[in-house]
Amino acid sequence: MPRSPHAVQPELATVLRTGPFHLALRTALTARGLALHRVQQHLAQRGVHVGVTSLSYWQQGRRRPERAESLRAVRVLEEVLELPAHSLTRLLGPRRAGSGSGSGSGDEFTPTVATRPYRDLIAPADAVDGLLAELPGPRDTGVHTVAHIERIRLGADRQLLRRDSQHAVRAHRDGIDRYLAIYQGDPGCDVSRVRVRAEENCRPGRIRRDQSARLVMAELLLDRRLRTGETHLLGYGFDDAPTPTPSNEYVRGFNSGTGQYVLQATFDPAALPVRCHRFASSAPGAVPYESEELTLDGHHCVHLVATGLGPCLLGVSWDWD
Repeated sequence: MPRSPHAVQPELATVLRTGPFHLALRTALTARGLALHRVQQHLAQRGVHVGVTSLSYWQQGRRRPERAESLRAVRVLEEVLELPAHSLTRLLGPRRAGSGSGSGSGDEFTPTVATRPYRDLIAPADAVDGLLAELPGPRDTGVHTVAHIERIRLGADRQLLRRDSQHAVRAHRDGIDRYLAIYQGDPGCDVSRVRVRAEENCRPGRIRRDQSARLVMAELLLDRRLRTGETHLLGYGFDDAPTPTPSNEYVRGFNSGTGQYVLQATFDPAALPVRCHRFASSAPGAVPYESEELTLDGHHCVHLVATGLGPCLLGVSWDWD
C-alpha cells in the first residue's frame, strides 16, 4: 500500500519539492533501497515495461521521460517508490513539442536540468547573452535554489540602497564551483558604481557590467567543488548607486525550480510608500498573472514568502503617492 506523504523522509521531501527530476528519482530510489532491476520488475507487474537502461538514464539526467508510455511509467514509479501522487511528474513540466511519437525511445537527452535561459527573464536579452559570453562556462551554472532569503533596503530619498542574500543551492551535476549573481539597476543607474559583496562561503570572481542595460553579472566562486545533490549556503549582496528617479519595484527572476523564496523590503521611516503589492509574471513586461496587496508592518517592512516556484519573475512594487 502506498505510503502517505507524511512518511517521506525530509531530504527526499525537499528534493521532491525543488527537483530536478533526475535527482528526485535517484534520491527516492536510494531512500527505498531498490535496485533498478527490482524497480523494473515492479513496473512489469503493473503492466508497464521500461528497460533498466532507460531507468538508469532517467536517474542520471542523461534522458528525460517524454513519450506517453514513459510518462505513464513515471506515474507508476510514484506508486512503486511509495511517493505522493504527481510528486515526480510535476518535476518534468510540460511535454515538449514533437515528443509524442516516433521511432526509437522517443525520450529526450537532457545533459542538464531543464531551465529557462537567463535571457528569458531579463531585458534586453541580447545584453544578458553578451555578458554570459564574457564569462565562459555552461549557461546553466548547475545549481538550483533550495531556499533563498533576500532583503532589500530603500533610503529616505526613495532609492534602493542595497540587496542582501542568504542563498542555499543544490548541485544537479558534479564539479560545480561557481554561482552567477545578476543585478539590474533602476533607470539611470551607473553600474560602474554598483558594489558586489561576497560575504559568506564564496569569493568574488569575474564581474562584468553593461551600462546601457544597467546590468551587473558577478561570478561568485564557491570554496569547494560540489557533487550532484550536495548543498551549499552562500551570502552575497549588491550596494546600488544613486539614480535620478525613485525606485518603485524590485523583481527577482527564477530560471529553474525553487524550494522556498523570502523577500523583505524595508523602507526608511521618512519615506514610506502609500501601498505595496507582490506580483508574479512570466516575462519582462508581461502582464502579471498574480497580484496581492501587502501591508507595511511596525518596522516599515513588507515581505512575501513563496514555495515550489517554477521559472518566473516574482517581486514587490510600491507607490509613493
